Amino acid sequence: MKKLLLALALAAAGIGQAASHTVITMHQDPNCGCCGGWAQHMRDNGFEVNVITTSDMASVKAAHGVPVQLASCHTARIEGTGQLIEGHVPANAVRKMLLDPSVRGVAAPGMPVNSPGMGPMDGNLITVDFQGKPFSRD
Repeated sequence: MKKLLLALALAAAGIGQAASHTVITMHQDPNCGCCGGWAQHMRDNGFEVNVITTSDMASVKAAHGVPVQLASCHTARIEGTGQLIEGHVPANAVRKMLLDPSVRGVAAPGMPVNSPGMGPMDGNLITVDFQGKPFSRD
């Protein structure tokens, strides 16, 4: 039991440490007001976020291979792994994705009101992987 608790503690420490060294590049429309809230949520959770504004988000999404049915207002890429974040995905889901390099991307399709940058989290936000399968609940 002690070994299990130690392993869990070390894993949790590693997750937090990974976030503090993770750089995210976020593409957003210059007229969108909610994207900044998501970027701040990620910064508050230890991520470095660089913002690129563009009025052609459709081209950004196409270039990154974001599935059309999962689109949201901003698209972000994790530097180093190339993994994608589409929309208002919570930091916890991003940390989970970082633990599994086989996950190409996660999304919070649309603009859910219970997501970071949109409104208070209520524990009912479902994020999905790029195959559309449930990935996390925050």
